[in-house]
Amino acid sequence: MKPVAFDYERPHTIEGAVGILSGNSDAKILAGGQTLGPMLNLRLVQPTLIVDVTRIPDLTRIEEEEDAVTLGACITHAAIEDSRFADPSNGFLAEVARGIAYRAVRTRGTIGGSLAHADPAADWLSCLLAVGAEVLLTGPRGKRRVALKEFVRGALDTELAPDEVLDGVRIPRFSRKARAGFAKICRKSGEFADAIGAVVHDSDRGVLQLVAGATRGQPILINGEAEGLGASFPPPLEPVREKLKQSGLVGDAYELNIHMAAIKRAIANAQA
Repeated sequence: MKPVAFDYERPHTIEGAVGILSGNSDAKILAGGQTLGPMLNLRLVQPTLIVDVTRIPDLTRIEEEEDAVTLGACITHAAIEDSRFADPSNGFLAEVARGIAYRAVRTRGTIGGSLAHADPAADWLSCLLAVGAEVLLTGPRGKRRVALKEFVRGALDTELAPDEVLDGVRIPRFSRKARAGFAKICRKSGEFADAIGAVVHDSDRGVLQLVAGATRGQPILINGEAEGLGASFPPPLEPVREKLKQSGLVGDAYELNIHMAAIKRAIANAQA
């Protein structure tokens, strides 16, 4: 099957892209195309206009601040894997990127596209929730910065308005003593995960966050301080298990157990 006919625009500025989107409510943004391409071919989406943002220089920018680094939305998974910039996470992002699908996909897929699509089984969503990232949005009403935990409302559902562009991801800098771990359980390498676990512990910043991803909806974020897990690492696992139950992780015992297994592996990776 092939896509239905659509018009095509390739703006060279973020403002130009916003202007095009503002004039067409049925447009779709094309970045890496690793999700949109198959959906077009299967006619799961049938936009009248494709807005190709891959030639916008600002979407491949890297901005360094004292406490954070901002990556343009069109930075590819491969660029992160290859550490083509000063990694604010002490190598954690590169480790996660290395496990996304296959190298051919990683050279095309983008960090912004992954977050905008908000598939619960996508690696960046769980990883960056644990890190405490924020997304930068630009639209006709101006710019806004939204915490990722508030940006994602559910499976494939975000706060991104039809006339907005997700133009960057702001990632807090880890301290030198920070540690992080990531694990996913899938049937074979390169597939979407059945369960994801992510953990970030940064005692200098008072951060302990765990995420259970690849759920049926929004990934489950557990803030260690709010949940009374204490400051020590590794955290106690029974309160984590109880939080997963309370957060709507539905299904039989297997589903709860596989997500706990992913979190345990993430903690073990953080300790390695």
